[in-house]
Amino acid sequence: MLKMLKKGLLLATLIMCVFGAIATKRHVVLDKIVAVVGGSSILYSEVEEYANQLIEMRRSKGYTSDRDPMNEALEAMLTQKLLFNQAQIDSVEINSMQIASQVESQVQNMISTEGSIKELETKFHMEIFNIREMMRIRYEEQSYATAMQQSIVNRVKIIPGEVDYFYKNIDKDSLPIISKQYVYAQIIKFPESIIEAKQRTKERLLSMRELIMKGETKFSSLARSYSVDGSAFMGGEMDPQPLHAFVQPFSDALADLKDGQVSEVVETQFGFHLIERIGEKGGLYHCRHILLRPTYTSEEVVAPTYVLDSIVNLIRKDSITFEAAALEHSDDAASKMNGGIVSNLDILEQMHAFDAKLTVTKFLEEDFGARGKGGIDDYNHLRSLEIGDISDSYMTEDMKGNQLSKIVTLVDVIPAHKASLNDDYIRLEQMALVAKQERIFNDWLTTKIDGMYVFISPEFHDGEFVNKSWIK
Repeated sequence: MLKMLKKGLLLATLIMCVFGAIATKRHVVLDKIVAVVGGSSILYSEVEEYANQLIEMRRSKGYTSDRDPMNEALEAMLTQKLLFNQAQIDSVEINSMQIASQVESQVQNMISTEGSIKELETKFHMEIFNIREMMRIRYEEQSYATAMQQSIVNRVKIIPGEVDYFYKNIDKDSLPIISKQYVYAQIIKFPESIIEAKQRTKERLLSMRELIMKGETKFSSLARSYSVDGSAFMGGEMDPQPLHAFVQPFSDALADLKDGQVSEVVETQFGFHLIERIGEKGGLYHCRHILLRPTYTSEEVVAPTYVLDSIVNLIRKDSITFEAAALEHSDDAASKMNGGIVSNLDILEQMHAFDAKLTVTKFLEEDFGARGKGGIDDYNHLRSLEIGDISDSYMTEDMKGNQLSKIVTLVDVIPAHKASLNDDYIRLEQMALVAKQERIFNDWLTTKIDGMYVFISPEFHDGEFVNKSWIK
């Protein structure tokens, strides 16, 4: 698993490391091509700069590698070039608009760092439009390579028998140590005025839609100014995806639109949307959206905490159990039927594990952070509790950004331990899946190396390559 993660890290950091070579080599008089994959060449200076970046990155993180950094850097670059070339052959699609936005954001950051466009041009020894173009090429190549790799590994599935086999055959010293875990239960309350808040949100979106339909403003401008979704930066634009990748009824509304049309207000589990269809090609739907969530007055937000404070007092006086209070009062349908016990749905969704027997109710510290502000708030309250204690009420939000109030109780704490099949099945399943993805990808890579033109300078022939097929 570590190899796969490191490989992903290498490919992800390659783009800016290689581009950095332009700045550091300055007046290099002599450079040479040390490798060619398909129609793509690799310069010695690029490999050298990337190797230096790898060394610095590892030094900052406190670890080293036994491999020659030059060979490691070259193999990472060879892999990216092959993936890029294969993506062209397979007509893999990427989001050009997103790349343009990433390039412009990076260029503006560089201008800010250097102080002016002129100083940036002096540092890189080229005009600003050339800097943009070189960065566009780098980002585009990385995007194609990533999309190609994902198209391979995303098809890989795993069955329970493979998890058992993985666990039985793995070196037990390689099993991860599972850090301390928490089991906890919750009771949450949303503001009772949610109906009024939803209506206010719908009316805001309807006003926006009217402005768009009258031509008084652009959909993308409103998205940038008001949408609470991460796509706001892109004017609400989302990557082209198949319909099933969108939640319903978002997907239903999108399918009914014609290119250029704007939907009525659509409610999903994430909030309320306006959707503008951009187009559809090969079953991939391209759209923009504006996402708003209900907002409340300060009085509306605080009101549920008073209700929860009363519930806390009853539980502490043993007038009602936490489990009974959760069933009667909690607004969280996912946990109230289970005594308020919280499930780690992030892991379940990531592994597509929806079997009830695989429900994960144990949280690592990092799991809380992955759940956003609400998870961090939960952890900050839980770590001060003893098993069986109940927190005071506090205001927070769920993973979709909805405001709510909550109380939690600490059910159990599992000490750090080496992963076992009985106690850590989902995490071992994830390890087994990553290992299988790595194996499938390496087999695919070997086949493509054999079928694609590859030249590597003789000076690197004696180096250590993970995939021995590079040297033909």
